[in-house]
Amino acid sequence: MRTDTPAPAGAQGERAVESPRRPAPSAPVPRPAATARRRARRETVAGYLFLSPWCVGILLLTLGPMLVSLYLAFTDYNFFDSPRWVGLENFSEMFSDDRWWTSVRVTAVFVLIATPLKLAVALGVAMLLVRPRKGQGFYRSAFYAPSLIGASVSIGIVWRALFQDDAVVDRSLSLFGWDGGGWVGDPDWSMPTLVALSAWQFGAPMVIFLAGLKQVPRELYEAAEVDGAGAWRRFRSITLPMISPVLFFNLLLEIIHSFQIFTSALVIAGPGGGRAGGPGDSLLVYTWYLYEQGFSNLRMGYASAMAWMLLAGIAVVTAVLFWSQRRWVHYEEGGR
Repeated sequence: MRTDTPAPAGAQGERAVESPRRPAPSAPVPRPAATARRRARRETVAGYLFLSPWCVGILLLTLGPMLVSLYLAFTDYNFFDSPRWVGLENFSEMFSDDRWWTSVRVTAVFVLIATPLKLAVALGVAMLLVRPRKGQGFYRSAFYAPSLIGASVSIGIVWRALFQDDAVVDRSLSLFGWDGGGWVGDPDWSMPTLVALSAWQFGAPMVIFLAGLKQVPRELYEAAEVDGAGAWRRFRSITLPMISPVLFFNLLLEIIHSFQIFTSALVIAGPGGGRAGGPGDSLLVYTWYLYEQGFSNLRMGYASAMAWMLLAGIAVVTAVLFWSQRRWVHYEEGGR
């Protein structure tokens, strides 16, 4: 009969040491999808952090004042007393206010004259500068500079000085037998003075037209020349259709900008031109009359109502432009 004898303690210890150990559980390897989600989450948080100053600014400086202005448009408010609700009284008063209608007429005349003239000058200069030539960078910078400084008060003062009675413009025109007698003080010529200043600031749309003209394939002009098309035919049949999206963009921006004309009209009319609005209210643009009602007459409720009427007018004009683009704006994919 076999009997198992117990192994010595040392032998058992050696076997225990020599016995293989189980590997320790390792940490789970992150999956690529989970890593991508965490990275996207961090990027989203960083993006919102960078956007937060803009969001706070638009809430406190844009949307907030707009909502307050919308409320004040239905009230009688003079900065000192609490707003008093008057409903649609401010809006109904507008349509019986002769000076309000004058401001609407003056602004409409300015928009209808200054906007196409400014775009025509900008497009003409852009077509001259689109081809490479010596000193091209200097000319582009020189033509663009008025857009940076043209809306300043200092330029308005200089412009007024140029067109005053017996000033540089008057003396220059007198050499050709023109006795204007000063454009700024004449109700018939004060508006052309303002339009000329606006057209002089053609640099911004010119740069956009330059970008659009560079995208027109030269092969189209070469093919048109082979077919005997003249310069005007090439401009009407090739240039205008190809840059029509750019033209639409510039037209929309310049119309909105023209509706908001203020500083130039205020400075050109200046003191001594009769009551506010220039001689015979010839420069009483809409924003000037709004400013006069709000800050001179302390009728902030009426001024707020005028501001919302201006917004409604610009919205209507913008809607008409977007509706009309289907007929004259051509895109590369063939749609309109």
